[in-house]
Amino acid sequence: MNYLNHVPLATTVAQLRDGRLDPHAHIDQRCDRIAAIDGEVAALLPEPDRRARLHADADALLAHHPNPATRPPLFGALVGVKDIFHVEGYVTRAGSAIPPALFAGEEAACVRQLREAGALILGKTVTTEFAFFEPGPTRNPHNLAHTPGGSSSGSAAAVAAGLCDLALGTQTIGSVIRPAAFCGVIGFKPSFDRIVTPGLVYFSRTADHVGLFTQDVAGMWLAASVLLAGRREDSQPSPPVLAVPEGAYLAQTEPAALAEFEQQIAQLTQAGYTVKRLPLFAEIEPLNTLHRRMVGAEFAQEHAHIYPDHAATYRPRTREMIELGMSVGADELAAARAHCLTLRSELHERMDAEGIDLWLCPAATGPAPAGIHATGDPVMNLPWTHAGLPALTIPAGVTAEGLPLGLQLAARFGADEQLLAWAQELDAQQIGRAP
Repeated sequence: MNYLNHVPLATTVAQLRDGRLDPHAHIDQRCDRIAAIDGEVAALLPEPDRRARLHADADALLAHHPNPATRPPLFGALVGVKDIFHVEGYVTRAGSAIPPALFAGEEAACVRQLREAGALILGKTVTTEFAFFEPGPTRNPHNLAHTPGGSSSGSAAAVAAGLCDLALGTQTIGSVIRPAAFCGVIGFKPSFDRIVTPGLVYFSRTADHVGLFTQDVAGMWLAASVLLAGRREDSQPSPPVLAVPEGAYLAQTEPAALAEFEQQIAQLTQAGYTVKRLPLFAEIEPLNTLHRRMVGAEFAQEHAHIYPDHAATYRPRTREMIELGMSVGADELAAARAHCLTLRSELHERMDAEGIDLWLCPAATGPAPAGIHATGDPVMNLPWTHAGLPALTIPAGVTAEGLPLGLQLAARFGADEQLLAWAQELDAQQIGRAP
């Protein structure tokens, strides 16, 4: 069975808005697909009355927006929402057996924004426990024997499988970019706090970013235009100057994936792009440790009122992270938080000095690992998350086994619109893909 389905958001929404695609027909198509394959992919949380609820939601949407000329930008788009966002009408379980009443809350602000833009909530997507490393049942649609990545496992897999048009996820280390790369879709982590976070079950308030998954960069533009706070005017930036961060950071990549990355860089160079190779993140292990201890400390703080009475209910890796976080003192945490801004400043200074627009690097250490007992290593995403810089991954070919690879792009803080424009340009190069 084919678990992949090409359904780009921008094209779908254009057809929904102008009436070429009826929202009810769209709902039936997606619900039929869910019934056919999600028993094996397991990207969505079960919802017995999903189809009937969606048809009722579509009736209300059509009644409110009868005129195609004035329909909102995401009219009729079906959105999957990672189950750490509060959504009206749903219980938030965050992939955990902890009683959900202990972390209940009002609907997430970004979910409301999507509704106001005409989107319909398809349902909740599977997350790892509290968006850490304990996985759920989701499998990679490219090969069910492999992980989809995490922690936004269900969101990435649901978009890749064509179950929804758009999905919300979060990234605290690498939980948007990595699963997007593993599943062969577009993943976008904006600058820190460009998409508002209230209504989220937080892991780390210093590092949590709301992110998005689509199958197309044009669709990502569309979704981002709704959600990015302080939206800038659309820009048409000149071709970007690219840089590869050489040294210990890049050396974390698996040899085969690194060889593929070098071919991707060669392709861009042949296409006329300026690609500089510069040493960066020489002390990558201390940075990895600092970030993990910072987010662990904040995770422990978020669960301080729950953990004493429910420690045995948390899964082992989650419990281990909370206990690690409890060992981080106030001074160490304050220094780690301050380092986020320090690293951001250092990266900007380096980009200014070298005339760099985008950093290019692998989106993960390699393709999706076999098995669903773990979600892969997020180290290739960690520095950009720590500094709060916007990052995006585009598909960049496949391995000999047919597993997707991703190319990660990172821009200056606040340059989200430029990043999206450049991503569209670079994606058009079909990097690593057959023309």
